[in-house]
Amino acid sequence: MQEAIASIQQSLDTTVEMCKDLPQELLRWKPAEDKWSVIEVLCHVEEAIPYWLDEVGKLVESPGAEWGRGLQDVRRLAAVAAAESRPLGEVLAAIRQAKEQVQSVLGPLTAEQLGQAAPSRNPRFGTKPLSFVIEHLLVEHAAKHAEQIARNIEQYKQAG
Repeated sequence: MQEAIASIQQSLDTTVEMCKDLPQELLRWKPAEDKWSVIEVLCHVEEAIPYWLDEVGKLVESPGAEWGRGLQDVRRLAAVAAAESRPLGEVLAAIRQAKEQVQSVLGPLTAEQLGQAAPSRNPRFGTKPLSFVIEHLLVEHAAKHAEQIARNIEQYKQAG
């Protein structure tokens, strides 16, 4: 579990470091109409990491309970929709704080808890162990969005 915690925290550190000094124009630039800007990605990460940590906590408290959400989740969509009005410093501070929550929620988990399976609300996932939720929706998710931000920055530079 320490490896997962370190990976999530590293992805969050990378995200903050890449974004802390970005100009407003780049933060709000979209590589395509159907793609998120950097600030939209940041607001999603700010909302998603605590959401999934909360889901992990619920599964620890109630093993076998249904978990997850779909792409049309109201909180997910609201976080992205509010991005244009959010100050960068506030969003980055919340992402930094999520690092502590990662440690406090995931650090105490036991091998038995990680192996407990539960059904997802999203039919594409089916029934998965808690370790899947952590690996797929926290570790991989945080890394994927750090890569997405790096790609946006590079595309912005190329667009000139």
